[in-house]
Amino acid sequence: MGTDSTSKREMDDFLDGLLAKMSLAEKLGQINLVTSNVPVGDNILADIRDGKVGGILGGLDKISFGVNGPDGLRPAQEAALQSRLGIPLLLAFDVIHGHQSVFPIPLALSCAWDMERVRATARFAAREASASGLNWVFSPMVDIGRDPRWGRIAEGSGEDPFLGSDIARAMIEGLQGQDLSAPDSVMACVKHFVGYGAPEAGRDYNNADMSPTRLHDVYLPPFKAAVDAGAASAMMSFSAVNGMPSHADSELLGAFLGGVLKVSDFDGIPELIAHGLGDEAGRIDEADPLQTLSERALRAGVQMDMMGWGFIHRLEKALAEGRVSQAQIDSACRAVLEAKYKLGLFADPFARFDPERAKRDVLAPEYAAAARETAAECCVLLKNHGGLLPLSKTLGSVAVIGPLADDTRNITGPWAFQGDPAHAVSVLDGIRAALGNGTKVRHAKGANITENRRMVELLNFAGPKVDIDPRPPAEMMAEAIAIAQESEVVIAVLGEAAEMSGEAASRLDIGIPDNQRDLLKALVGTGKKVVLVLMHGRPLTLPWENDHVPAILATWFGGHQAGPAIADLLFGDKVPSGKLTTSWPHHVGQVPIPYDRATTGRPGNPKEDPGKYTTRCYLDGSSEPLFPFGFGLSYTHFVYGAPQADKVELGPDDMLTITVSVSNHGKYAGQEIVQLYLTDPVASRVRPSKQLRGYAKLALQPGETKTARFTLSTSDLEFHDGQLNRIWEPGRFVIGVGPNSRDLQNLEIRWHK
Repeated sequence: MGTDSTSKREMDDFLDGLLAKMSLAEKLGQINLVTSNVPVGDNILADIRDGKVGGILGGLDKISFGVNGPDGLRPAQEAALQSRLGIPLLLAFDVIHGHQSVFPIPLALSCAWDMERVRATARFAAREASASGLNWVFSPMVDIGRDPRWGRIAEGSGEDPFLGSDIARAMIEGLQGQDLSAPDSVMACVKHFVGYGAPEAGRDYNNADMSPTRLHDVYLPPFKAAVDAGAASAMMSFSAVNGMPSHADSELLGAFLGGVLKVSDFDGIPELIAHGLGDEAGRIDEADPLQTLSERALRAGVQMDMMGWGFIHRLEKALAEGRVSQAQIDSACRAVLEAKYKLGLFADPFARFDPERAKRDVLAPEYAAAARETAAECCVLLKNHGGLLPLSKTLGSVAVIGPLADDTRNITGPWAFQGDPAHAVSVLDGIRAALGNGTKVRHAKGANITENRRMVELLNFAGPKVDIDPRPPAEMMAEAIAIAQESEVVIAVLGEAAEMSGEAASRLDIGIPDNQRDLLKALVGTGKKVVLVLMHGRPLTLPWENDHVPAILATWFGGHQAGPAIADLLFGDKVPSGKLTTSWPHHVGQVPIPYDRATTGRPGNPKEDPGKYTTRCYLDGSSEPLFPFGFGLSYTHFVYGAPQADKVELGPDDMLTITVSVSNHGKYAGQEIVQLYLTDPVASRVRPSKQLRGYAKLALQPGETKTARFTLSTSDLEFHDGQLNRIWEPGRFVIGVGPNSRDLQNLEIRWHK
């Protein structure tokens, strides 16, 4: 019974009739979202039957979490139908990069620059999650992330709002499908509204402070794109932006999330207390601060309280004393009921409880094949000196060394609680399968992921993923060096543990852990050819590695099929095509270092003014990134022609078409991601040095030439002025086209009013 097949009037009539039958307690129950292991009363199923719960996050115990098939969640939905009005439940979970079939982390997926692939992986996740009985997923995270210290950068799409907006749209379309009521669709929840990806010092949960124009030009666009694409729900941010936590920000919630179910983050409303927030006049009930802040969150527009307990326990008193209105409670309840209606739950609450579909759609072979293809497309080749890669399959011996080489517990990355490591394939096993019996593959751990025992405790909060080998580090390294010396090529698989990225996983040092770098230095010291395979959830600082290791492949956390995908790339069955969606610094002291930072009054270009003091912004290092946004190498060689504009003088209603030819002059078939950037050299406000405004992914055979075509209009020139009006200004514009944000060929055009 979705609105695709019935009229809005029919839905409104249904909801009006249901609301008229509901008691205040039942309405408050609908806006209460809980985890099953912390019931309202003594028993979660009894609470559901009593109408005290509108939705559940997770399964019916600490283990199931919607991964044991539909039978794991069926008792909860059955209990809901036994309530007085038989209102079904929202059944939710964090499905971030696949459900039980784990795909690459979102930051990795963004490096494919492929919206069809983004849409397809989201569709796979929706089919699998819905086959487990779930109808609501807390995804996608569309927060722009520009500080790699922040652990949750792994969960988003990088630093650019243009690309991030495209990915947000594709994710919503994939998760929700063409009909939200279809049994294989789930309700998406765009998060975290807003500015959560800009925490001061890169520390998770920290507040953000920025100009209103930056908020509107950089951080809000992906949310707008998601809402425009039909996102049915949105989650608030823990943090405060410009002094206002989103759970209390009535202005932004009303302006950008109208018609969207607005849910708090986990415990988000009680955490307003720690923010030091009171009501709109700065007052608080000191005996019960949750009373004040639950009221304020409701007034601001939050419509469902996740594990805050304030809506169900505090709003009855607030209503009686006139601090919230019946209309505000009804509006919140109606938003929850409308989401359930659009999901088709009133028509058939068990449509997503089909055991036969679960057998077909959970861990389906097609998902594994897609996960392997996707993982390969997301990897980024950072360096390939002398064409070391791809390696020959006729090598006599290969050493595969590193604490992550034979790992299946970390390869899936953070936010993969639903994925069973037993289904993951390690890099070592992927290499062995690729080489067969003709090559001797030797393996040594060489080092622990970290020697910091306190860190190990923190990394194992969700189960054992990291251990410290009982052998002395020197013994482990000696074994690795001996194996390396006996082999023709060394493949070093190093980087982060899964939980070094993700929530509450910010890092002060974003390099490879010191003990792993020591191992790498020793391997390079053998004189053998070394390929560095990185496993990670964020940009890393790699100055030593870039100077001393001939080949570096950034593979991120690639999911269940990462091992075979990496082997496909190492031995040439696939050609790398991924490009970075974040700028990688030389040193953590440079961050944030986004590609679109504005030129300053003393920009300092060492190529143009090598003698001026302005080049010395840092006394001890570069002001430029080590690897720029959009960067990524291939095994083949692409040659760009000069970009061409179909006109150089344009009026306000004109469309501009830019074309550029790209030829494959190498010996491998490959894909090239052609990028277009726009610069507004003179404006009423300081503007970014350049902004991504187009990209095209071309598949080229050796010797083949294709043309990338981009279309621009005045909407691509727009920005927010000081009064937050969206404007464009006439004048000269520079269009840059190339393989990344640094290496561009430019042309100029003029746009007139």
